Amino acid sequence: MKKYDITVIGSGPGGYVAAIRAAQLGFKVAIIEKYNTLGGTCLNVGCIPSKALLDSSEHYHNAEAHFKTHGIEIKDLGVDFTQMIERKRGVVKQTCDGIEFLMKKNKIDVYHGVGSFESKNKILVTPQEGDTISLETDKTIIATGSKPTVFDFFPYDKKRFITSTEALELSEIPKKLIIIGGGIIGLELGSVYARLGSEVHVIEYLDRIIPTMDGTMSKEMERVLKKQLKMKFHFQHKVEAAEADGDEVVVRAKDKKGNDVEFRGDYCLLSVGRYAYTDGLGLDKVGIETDKRGRVEVDDNLETNVKGIYAIGDVVKGAMLAHKAEDEGTFVAEKIAGQKPHIPYLLIPNVLYTWPEVAGVGYTEEQLKEQGREYKVGSFPYRALGRARASMDIDGLVKVLADKQTDEILGMHIIGARAADMIATGVTAMEFRASAEDVARMSHAHPTYMEAVKEACLAATDNRAVHM
Repeated sequence: MKKYDITVIGSGPGGYVAAIRAAQLGFKVAIIEKYNTLGGTCLNVGCIPSKALLDSSEHYHNAEAHFKTHGIEIKDLGVDFTQMIERKRGVVKQTCDGIEFLMKKNKIDVYHGVGSFESKNKILVTPQEGDTISLETDKTIIATGSKPTVFDFFPYDKKRFITSTEALELSEIPKKLIIIGGGIIGLELGSVYARLGSEVHVIEYLDRIIPTMDGTMSKEMERVLKKQLKMKFHFQHKVEAAEADGDEVVVRAKDKKGNDVEFRGDYCLLSVGRYAYTDGLGLDKVGIETDKRGRVEVDDNLETNVKGIYAIGDVVKGAMLAHKAEDEGTFVAEKIAGQKPHIPYLLIPNVLYTWPEVAGVGYTEEQLKEQGREYKVGSFPYRALGRARASMDIDGLVKVLADKQTDEILGMHIIGARAADMIATGVTAMEFRASAEDVARMSHAHPTYMEAVKEACLAATDNRAVHM
């Protein structure tokens, strides 16, 4: 039986980062992965493949909608969807192969199979083929991620009734795609297929899309998706049934007035969130507790009720984000090493990778109102930027929320080109508790999209925006 200082169960962003950081700190580390490839949901059927398809579909959309204005003529423009999927697979393989390289580089032992607890310090690895392997470990980090939530009434056949996993591997472009759920996953995949010609209908139980983000972002995103991609939104609809009718999918719902509504299409994507995936871990054998949503209960050190066993990422409370899991993986490894790391959860950014992108960090305006906190708002539209006009990316805005008395930045929210990259400025500013005026007085290169951040901060500072 091999013995390790730390064993990580799950090789997604949280798991592999935890393993690498632990190895850097001098621990002997093993990582266990159920599937044949490393990288977890994010790299295999989540963040990476979805971004590959988003980029491919955006190239096509630009060629179709904007190239002529740029003076670029293209004849016989079309979509080779098979090639698009193949390119996505290549991106996934290259990324997953990179994780294998990092495991070898950091001398981390990799085991493929289902990892489960035999006891607090004994982990069993059950491969798809071959004998079970026993590992002895001082500490264990659970990083097994999440799976798509599927309603009991949803006839999930992985063909016409699908989740995000299958939506990344379709053999054809849907003619009419019905999406249940107007959150990040639904909008990203809806954008992919709307760009490629699908008629997309989004059914949302709440009164707006991306409800976890700032309300201004939701309104602007809805406007843009309607204008650019002709996506249709059905708010305050409660889905009650779904069934197949020949080659059609049928979704039945009630609208906000209680009227029966029926939707028909050729594919139905269910994207109503994800649940913590702890199946087969044998948590009952070691007495590890979970909450009502199946998540592993942890303390402020991300340690479970069983000393020496930790949990990170999607299996614990908080936003299900790859970078949150990475931060937690680093945090636990450093805690075990006796260091004093910290994670300011408020400053973990959230991003929607449509085009334009949406990104936010800190408090939303709705949260500040709920707290009764006095604040001020500064905003600046992309269309006032020379850089945005040059690139034809004029949709969007930057919104900065600052304390009314101290001017400290409390939140930054961006919808527009490169918002996902730009939000790092908001994170940095808030980490150092900068004021809106601090950022406004920093030199920003011209012409850039980042000038909108400076102008929004100027607007929050006594309404001093220059170019608006």
